[in-house]
Amino acid sequence: MNSQFVPALSETGTALSIACIFLVPLCGAGLALINTGLGRSRSAAHSMLASLCVIAVAALMYFACGFAWQGFAGRPAHVITVSGKAWNWIAVEPFFLRGLQLDGSPASLAVCLQMLSVGLAAMIPLGSGSDRWRLPAICASTALLAGFTYPLYAHWVWGGGWLAQLGPHYGLGRGFLDAGGGSSIQAVGGLTALAIAWIVGPRRGKYSPDGMPTAIPGHNAVLVLLGCALALVGWLGLNSAGAILFAGVAPTAAVLIGVNTVLSASVAALAALMITRMRFGKPDASLVANGWVSGLVASSAACPWITPAAALFIGLVAGVVVTFSIELFEVHLKVDDPGGAISVHAVAGIWGVLALGVCAHFQAPGQWLAQLVGVATLLGFVLPLTYGLNWLLDRFLAQRAPFDGESLGMDVYELGATAYPEFVTHTEDFIPR
Repeated sequence: MNSQFVPALSETGTALSIACIFLVPLCGAGLALINTGLGRSRSAAHSMLASLCVIAVAALMYFACGFAWQGFAGRPAHVITVSGKAWNWIAVEPFFLRGLQLDGSPASLAVCLQMLSVGLAAMIPLGSGSDRWRLPAICASTALLAGFTYPLYAHWVWGGGWLAQLGPHYGLGRGFLDAGGGSSIQAVGGLTALAIAWIVGPRRGKYSPDGMPTAIPGHNAVLVLLGCALALVGWLGLNSAGAILFAGVAPTAAVLIGVNTVLSASVAALAALMITRMRFGKPDASLVANGWVSGLVASSAACPWITPAAALFIGLVAGVVVTFSIELFEVHLKVDDPGGAISVHAVAGIWGVLALGVCAHFQAPGQWLAQLVGVATLLGFVLPLTYGLNWLLDRFLAQRAPFDGESLGMDVYELGATAYPEFVTHTEDFIPR
């Protein structure tokens, strides 16, 4: 049993948490528009429908069994005793939220937030699988992520699990910290995006016979940039609600969290703009948008524990690193990621988690090592787990659309209609055969 004490929220804290939680769907709306705009026009309706299906499947799976594995700090959990210390590894909750009073308690608010957050994590792989990932496989993969992978890691971070216990058990700072989900939402989703990109392979015509990538531009920059604006509003709610419910900060910290979130996104976008301007002669709208979201992602883990100056530093590094990381994956590692999801969410999320260990304003010796253990768990356990589950799924349910389906476009192949019937959609005339 986990006996960690969780203080009750004040009326102000409860009201603010509810308001912030209700902003979180805007994160999903923003990501849906970004993924759609960066994909081909002939798969636009498929991309938006897939986003809705992901949110629905994720919410149902979290309701059915996700919370049973994740739980909440202070509630029942399985423990393993090692060297006389009890390590909490998975929650013990009834399925279908039985026995949980949805009355505004911290646990009930956490359930509401997590039903939305798990959908956000499951939407991230849509960016890497764009234009070729089949809708039935998307729904099945989401069920695996929302029903097991996400709740397990989230329990270790937010449910009083063993990563959070690194502080009291081993003296590593305050244990692994992540206020807004830089690891449990962003990095888990980003690493799943990497697994999906590996499994479905690159889009047809993406790489020439000599291995050089061919540019396949997104079809609508306006959708992408609108998605960035919506994502900012949603992230203000996500970071604030997560910090109040999981990090135990005072509701007044929402002001600092908001400032840090905006600063991190702003400097990351400007860094991407300047880099693309210097390298290509003109700014690249899609990379600037990716820089913007990478700043939001990087701000999540440490948002209540850093100064605005540190937020500027974290966002600046995120914008620079993600710009080059996208090129690294596409050109050198031959990973076709149309939405930049791997770099924006996995790379920037991991950077934000590590930055907390060195930029937090509180003094806690060993905090950086606790953060490093959390990142090692992501790379050494979560990535192989999510890849293995999706690899097994692919044996029973083909994840990639066939040649004809990709040529027609996912809209016609799976939905029987196009998103833009009155316009000429992209052809493959510009792609080498």
